[in-house]
Amino acid sequence: MRITIIAVGGKMPAWVEQGVAEYQRRMPRELKIQWREIPLVRRGRDTSADVLRRKEGEKILKAIPARDAVIALDVRGKRWSTEQLAAQLTNWQMSGDNYSLLIGGPDGLSDACLQRAVQRWSLSDLTMPHSLVRVLLSEQLYRAWTINANHPYHRE
Repeated sequence: MRITIIAVGGKMPAWVEQGVAEYQRRMPRELKIQWREIPLVRRGRDTSADVLRRKEGEKILKAIPARDAVIALDVRGKRWSTEQLAAQLTNWQMSGDNYSLLIGGPDGLSDACLQRAVQRWSLSDLTMPHSLVRVLLSEQLYRAWTINANHPYHRE
């Protein structure tokens, strides 16, 4: 199974790259995680959030592998506990499908991206910087895998 994380944003600080790389290194071969970065659309004073979302959304949709099921990270999505994420991960793996997880830009995901998604997932009610979302997402995917593998990393 492959999970592609498609994220809008620019160059991340070294601590983000290191954190994501560390959790990616720990993942098993049968659960491959790829990252695709979509550059931010140039912001101007007169550019509306709707236009920015739409333009970034077009780029995101082009980056999604053709047959992937899509999960949109969206503040209005369903919140999952780590154990619920582990169950979702098991379901994803058992489906035989590959998945794309979408992280929008500062203005969120376009309606077209949300409509393409089979699920919407909210990491938190808190507002977080995109750099932190990348590390948090990487860690939670790893932790979900450790739960499913009965690995001692996760302690209840």
